[in-house]
Amino acid sequence: MSYLSELRKIVGSRLLLVPSVAAVIHNEEGHVLLGRKSEDGSWSLPAGAIEPGESPEQALRREVSEETGLDVVQAHLLNVVGGKLYRHTYPNGDQVEYTICVFSCLTQGLERPLDREFTELRWFAPKDALALLSLPYPIDLLEKS
Repeated sequence: MSYLSELRKIVGSRLLLVPSVAAVIHNEEGHVLLGRKSEDGSWSLPAGAIEPGESPEQALRREVSEETGLDVVQAHLLNVVGGKLYRHTYPNGDQVEYTICVFSCLTQGLERPLDREFTELRWFAPKDALALLSLPYPIDLLEKS
């Protein structure tokens, strides 16, 4: 059972501050990899919570591997975002406010959703990706530098 699942048993659906990571992965054309979430069909960067004892980079490598099948070869911290704009209420009523370490990632392997969080993976131009994401990531984080 995950740390967040254990906390939810104690606090219910109340707002939790959640330290998290997100991966910006580009292909050769500069497109960004997004995953379609199985719970509601929305699109997300490969992302997730940092578990106790994990560094942000360890969490990043784990999340990218679990959600995309890709291995992170190199990671570079782009920015840390958070605050009220990064609040989300899940369909079950659970409330979170994310503080997200956003990394640019060089990866290897064949992308394919490995866990049940994503139903598919697809590449999008940064502007198109931004329009699909539920969290307001700055466009400069999605553009290939």
